[in-house]
Amino acid sequence: MTDIPQPIFILASPRSYTSLVCGMLGQHPQAYGVPELNLFLGDTLEGFLQEIRKQPRKLHGLLRVVAQLYAGEQTLSAVEMAKRWIISRLSCSSAEIYCQLGAKVAPCRIVDKSPAYSLDITHLYRIGRAFPQAHFVHLVRHPRAQGESLMRLMPQVYRAKQNLHPEARGGVRVTTTLVNMVDIHTDPPTIDFQYLWYRMQYRIREFFQTLPPDRKLVLRGEDLLGDPHRQFQALCTWLGLSWSETDYQAMVHPEESPYASFGPLGANLGNDPNFLRNPHYQQRPIKPSSLEGPLPWRRDQAGFLPAVVQMAQEYGYQ
Repeated sequence: MTDIPQPIFILASPRSYTSLVCGMLGQHPQAYGVPELNLFLGDTLEGFLQEIRKQPRKLHGLLRVVAQLYAGEQTLSAVEMAKRWIISRLSCSSAEIYCQLGAKVAPCRIVDKSPAYSLDITHLYRIGRAFPQAHFVHLVRHPRAQGESLMRLMPQVYRAKQNLHPEARGGVRVTTTLVNMVDIHTDPPTIDFQYLWYRMQYRIREFFQTLPPDRKLVLRGEDLLGDPHRQFQALCTWLGLSWSETDYQAMVHPEESPYASFGPLGANLGNDPNFLRNPHYQQRPIKPSSLEGPLPWRRDQAGFLPAVVQMAQEYGYQ
């Protein structure tokens, strides 16, 4: 089942530069960057669809990839074909579907960055069983910068749920992601983005303990995007990908991916909307963040928890 070129999985919490990094690495001539497939949220394709039944946008990435690989385009008719393709394979395991897609892009290697994988350790173990020889990159971002990015991305959720009650209010569904960012020590519970950061890094670290050293790598997104030539060269060398100036020039143009824009109706997402609006890479210094001081998303002006500070410092953050 795993005789295809082994995939590259980028594991991270949301808003950790995953869209841009996956887009850039996916433009390497020996790689194939995909939107968020989310396939390993279930054991089978049917199980995956059951898991995302209340979040249909999590299917957009798979629809776009199937349309592109089997129809050569992403149009309304191609997406309808992709839906029929999926329905005809409901009993297939997630790994079998992944291998079918991998065979279509071979000899290139799929680069997948679905953040939802790291919301549950069972998803990560499922990937590890399916692809024991895959490479896994743990991409990290400073918890303050990540929280501020989430706050900007989902202001409607932040305002409606800043004091979170057990039942959804204001039409905002309590998703797995939202539950993972709840501070239950306040009354009522409060949204606090540091909890999502900590819980997702913790799960990835726990999964990494099961992997051999040559299959796992931890990278800070700030380093990778701040010095892309040196950092991507080291990353490609570790992954066993070629390295040349031609390779690098392809990687700094993620906008050339067929998935670097909004898709057709019914499959328009599959990636971070901000990236889809502007998928270009522009090298620029990334302003350092601090682990000290109050958090802008908390009304009580609380700061980072000691456990978060300790973990962030282990990644080299201050």
